[in-house]
Amino acid sequence: MSLLEVDDVKITYRMPNRDVHAVNNVSFSIDEGDNYGLVGESGSGKSTVAKAVLGLLDDNGEIRSGSIRFDGRELIDLSERDWRSVRWEEISYIPQSAMDSLDPVMTVGAQIRQAIRKHRNVSKATANERVAEVFEMVGLDPARTGDYPHQFSGGMRQRVTIAMALALDPDLIIADEPTTGLDVIVQDKIIDKLLEIQEKTGSSLLLITHDVGVVAETCDEVSVLYGGKVMEQGNTDEVFRAPTNPYSMGLKNAFPEVDEFDEQAISIPGSLPDLTREPTGCVFRNRCPFATEECGERHPPLVETDGQLSACHYTDRADEMREQAKDPETWGIEPRDESGRTGDTGDVILETRGLEKWFEQPQGILDDFRGNDPDYVKAVNDVDLTVHEGEIVGVAGESGCGKSTLAEVIAALQERTGGEIHVDGTSVDELLEESTKKFRSQVQFIFQDPFDSLNPRQRVEAAVSEPLKIQGVDREAIDRRVRQTVEDVGLKPAEKYLDKLPAQLSGGERQRVAIAQALVLEPRLLICDEPASMLDVSLKANILNILREMADERDIGIIYISHDLASLTQIADRLAVMYLGRIAELGDTEDVVRTPKHPYTASLLAASPRTDPDIDRQRVLLPGEPPNPVDLPNGCNFAPRCPKATEECRGEEPSRSAFADDGHEAACYFPVDDVETELLERYAEEHEDEISNAIGEEMTL
Repeated sequence: MSLLEVDDVKITYRMPNRDVHAVNNVSFSIDEGDNYGLVGESGSGKSTVAKAVLGLLDDNGEIRSGSIRFDGRELIDLSERDWRSVRWEEISYIPQSAMDSLDPVMTVGAQIRQAIRKHRNVSKATANERVAEVFEMVGLDPARTGDYPHQFSGGMRQRVTIAMALALDPDLIIADEPTTGLDVIVQDKIIDKLLEIQEKTGSSLLLITHDVGVVAETCDEVSVLYGGKVMEQGNTDEVFRAPTNPYSMGLKNAFPEVDEFDEQAISIPGSLPDLTREPTGCVFRNRCPFATEECGERHPPLVETDGQLSACHYTDRADEMREQAKDPETWGIEPRDESGRTGDTGDVILETRGLEKWFEQPQGILDDFRGNDPDYVKAVNDVDLTVHEGEIVGVAGESGCGKSTLAEVIAALQERTGGEIHVDGTSVDELLEESTKKFRSQVQFIFQDPFDSLNPRQRVEAAVSEPLKIQGVDREAIDRRVRQTVEDVGLKPAEKYLDKLPAQLSGGERQRVAIAQALVLEPRLLICDEPASMLDVSLKANILNILREMADERDIGIIYISHDLASLTQIADRLAVMYLGRIAELGDTEDVVRTPKHPYTASLLAASPRTDPDIDRQRVLLPGEPPNPVDLPNGCNFAPRCPKATEECRGEEPSRSAFADDGHEAACYFPVDDVETELLERYAEEHEDEISNAIGEEMTL
């Protein structure tokens, strides 16, 4: 029986000049107990559909036509008073950003209790009992209901929002990008916990995301949206095993698999359609490599093809198009020039030796009076790393492992506590003493969030030219280099973008401007801190291709920081895996991924989602979170979570020299082969209850 039926819905947003047709004739249904996915790029209409189902459209949003029925009841005509009995009790919502959706001045328990008592006439004591119950359901310690949001890690805050969504036993849970920006291990835990709770409660799930892998592993059915239209719809396994729509093919091929080494990422060219007019032709035609004149005449209806529905005029050619869609050249992507890459590395650009960054923790007056030594968070602890010309070194690990701190210390954005940093054989201290400008021209940084890293009042030309002006470059050279660099990062022709403000650019275009701003000085070393983590999968692929091209053509060295191992395998020559300030494993990317020697590396790999429905990935959930960084355990920091830990591991920290083979190093006393497929899966099975209980025992930062 259908629990939710969305039938031929049209939604527009009233704007000052003209309306935006955000959702156009969208239909789908969710059965009781089923998981349903809405997938597509940002701006495709996914979140607008969710807001309509919840009755939470913005004031300028309007449902022009269609029907939304929940459990046989029409939702579109409900009054605000009627909606109060539907929201949270029958339909609940898990938002994307837990920190933004939780009140920072209320304890998390009080917030959930408030939601319960708003809808149910129960005592405070009864509400508190329910709060403790849902905390246990999501794997959080009920003793921590009196803590504030800032006292929890990102993954724990997201579980608090899940607990709030479950508090009133809803029939449908709507999760809008619930894992975006989280590292793969936390993501895996949250998805696993959500599925476990669903199985117990029998609720249905509407999952909204641009992460094709999460949908492929989580949902029974899926609708692929683009330009407010359903492009493909059907059984999730069938849609991703053999997509019949060019847009679905592009999305699937743009999502990197963790074991696809040095494959050129496929990105869908172009931008989303202009929806200020209701689409008449196929909304995807301007970006589709298979489009013809017929595609501009009318949008194709959804027709059944191989058991699924597809909006394409040429579904009879689906097999042929699928094969061609695997080739980057089909999408207008020039093949990567490998002629200059022989596998030999160039000169060393960056070298760190014993690099340290410790943060002193505040202590009480009595401790100061007694002369007690302060505690430290050893964010970067004894790190040795090299980067060569034309080489991309990927740095991976969970949130809080020290990746970003390492990057900022290397870029001299933070002072180091100890160790050495050399750029082109010269100490960073000497370079800074000689000329800060010179150092900044050699080492450039790309930040994570393109929305925050650009001045909103500065046009593209001014933003990209500013570093050159600071360096004292003449006007003629500035104009030439700005235009060339803007086009080098894929913003062609440059004249189309130079006069635009950041607000007039898409997320992917903004990040390309940030990359151009870093590259315009022609640096020797480029440090990228999660530059694509907030972008859609296709835009992420575009950024990866640009960086790989820059490394190959300009011989610059790149440090690429990410918690997304699948992205790193596409562009990184070597991979460094960090855990609590130390490098746990380092080696050629393919060696590290194919034969991980450290159990932590294997856990990260095992947590990477897969789009191939024929791959039955075993979830490997390590117990707990990394230990409190202020009070680290003796010996190996990973020992409390490691399935192989012995007394030796708990006694002394192993060095990376404990294992070495052709440059593949791991800081582990007992490196073994096939860790992922044998050891960790067996450990997960044997310690299922222990892991489930320990998931909530996380550190407080």
